[in-house]
Amino acid sequence: MKKAVPVAIAFLSGLAMILAFFLNPDKFGNIEEELLQWATIIAGFTLLLGVVSIVRVNWRSVKRFDKGWFNKAALLIALFATAIPSIIPTSWSPLFGRGDGSIYDWLFTYPNAQMQSTMFAMLAFYIASAAYRAFRARTTEATLLLITAIIVMLWRVPMGESLFASIYSGLPNLINTYVMGGVNVAVQRGIIIGGALGASATSLRVILGIERTYMGRN
Repeated sequence: MKKAVPVAIAFLSGLAMILAFFLNPDKFGNIEEELLQWATIIAGFTLLLGVVSIVRVNWRSVKRFDKGWFNKAALLIALFATAIPSIIPTSWSPLFGRGDGSIYDWLFTYPNAQMQSTMFAMLAFYIASAAYRAFRARTTEATLLLITAIIVMLWRVPMGESLFASIYSGLPNLINTYVMGGVNVAVQRGIIIGGALGASATSLRVILGIERTYMGRN
């Protein structure tokens, strides 16, 4: 019973979404929208469950002073400092809520935004290191990748665009048309088609009860 009920719910939900996509909603009913609303409600409860789980796991480590407890304590402080002022109504004080000048706005604008900028600035060095290892021209394919990457990177900056324009005035437009709008789009569509086929196969496995990892077991 514990296995049959979740599998039946997954099968009926998936079947209803498929039928709602292909059939006329006036005749079939607005089941798709109803299911999406239920999915949003369930996602809200799972988000709350995730917050409770994070608090329990990290608070246990903080109480026992485990390794890295200071970082987990900072996580808990940041979690409550961001969450509590954002859910308190602004009628209590202009410091609450998510409006301009509130505690939430200050935390998001100054500490959070600056840390995100620092993180992306550090990632640039890792990306450059990975690009150096990936673009080494050891094979014909790697050489084509290296040449294409250099052309695209130069084309995306004003200095490179001016350089290409000085060689031939229509060269930037040719790169945009044939490299970005031709080869790049074709590769992206291939990746999207492959991802869609993989998602469809996984969905069918879930609907038919073959894939049951969502129940916490194989």
